[in-house]
Amino acid sequence: MVTRWCQPAILGLVELRDAIDFARTNRWSVLTTIRGNGHPQLSNVAYYVGDDGIIRISITAGRAKYHNLLRRPWAALHVTRQDFFAYAVLEGAVELSPVATRPDDDTVAELIAYYRALSGEHEDWDDYRAAMVAERRAVVRLTPDRAYGMLGLPGRAEPAEQE
Repeated sequence: MVTRWCQPAILGLVELRDAIDFARTNRWSVLTTIRGNGHPQLSNVAYYVGDDGIIRISITAGRAKYHNLLRRPWAALHVTRQDFFAYAVLEGAVELSPVATRPDDDTVAELIAYYRALSGEHEDWDDYRAAMVAERRAVVRLTPDRAYGMLGLPGRAEPAEQE
């Protein structure tokens, strides 16, 4: 059987609002930061897109991506559709929250909002708050200003299982 595409794929710049809307359909992606030597550092991350269009990611202060973002506050987020045949890359400036230092600080409050957006309610918020401080968590706030990818491909069905 030959699969026919309903419309041609569009590769290249896409409307920023379309790419942000596309990013809202997923929560797993690949974050690209720039190492000190100029080469990319890629990390699998969970994220959510707020009503303000800002993409938020929880990271720990000891990781390479944190140090890369301190040095060069820019990132790209590669988001794919579940069937992997459409994608968007959102690029932009990054703001890092302070590292969580107290269970009642603003960073922990933002991390709670992050958790709720991804997973709903936690069974023990006191435990969660303590973990965010112990893990030295911070929030990446990526404000996309450029996007590209292929959003015009129709979805593909999983191949039928062989009997």
